[in-house]
Amino acid sequence: MTSPSWDPQQYLRHEGPRTRPLIDLLARVGEPPRSPARIADIGCGTGNGTALLAARWPTAHVTGYDSSPSMLRAAAAHAGPTPGGGRIDFARADLADWTPEPGTYDLILGNAVLQWVPDHWEHFPRWLAGLAPGGTFAFQVPGNFDAPSHALMRQLTRDPRWRERLRGVLRDQPVLQPVAYLELLYDLGCTADAWETTYTHLLHGPDPVLDWVTGTGLRPVLDALGDETDAFVTAYAALLRTAYPPGPHGTPFPFRRIFALGVTP
Repeated sequence: MTSPSWDPQQYLRHEGPRTRPLIDLLARVGEPPRSPARIADIGCGTGNGTALLAARWPTAHVTGYDSSPSMLRAAAAHAGPTPGGGRIDFARADLADWTPEPGTYDLILGNAVLQWVPDHWEHFPRWLAGLAPGGTFAFQVPGNFDAPSHALMRQLTRDPRWRERLRGVLRDQPVLQPVAYLELLYDLGCTADAWETTYTHLLHGPDPVLDWVTGTGLRPVLDALGDETDAFVTAYAALLRTAYPPGPHGTPFPFRRIFALGVTP
């Protein structure tokens, strides 16, 4: 899997609203079948979510996996023993070929990462095999690829000025709908749940939606454009200002998320 370059500081500029879906997902995750628990945070990024997992299960051994060296360097600040007697560590891994040992984990959790893994649902059997009996696989992914923020980005990549350089850089629908995840997890033998939530974030500052996507969805475009980056960003920012006009209290930014979890027998 080819991962985009990541800027941890840019990503963390919207840490609060980015973390909220993880908190909501954790509220639906039951207690692990073993104690102390063994937990994998796949696509851990800067490690903030990994620390939340360790706070929820203070005796657990939590390992965060990510393919980005810059994200792992930022995450290292969270590594070490935890006050509850557990520990946090991190390792580099590409989810396209990450294969946990059978029965290793009580919880495998992916927070806003699977959209970067092409056909990620094809890896579910391998990841579920890495769970202990009664273990949980839980994840949330953005479900806003039809929203103006992403539709306008794809539209601009088809402009003749950038079309050749950006061909194939973005995928139209890199995630499934909730019902598809639900059926897939049941087909794989899990007891499953799936749902969606649209958050309405109130963003502030100049071009706040551009600032948000610069930390995430726009990264592959920025990597591919090189010396054409400034021109693309200027055109994209103008489209976003029209699509997301500021209100009296900030710029409303609706963001749909898709959640799913499966518990093994």
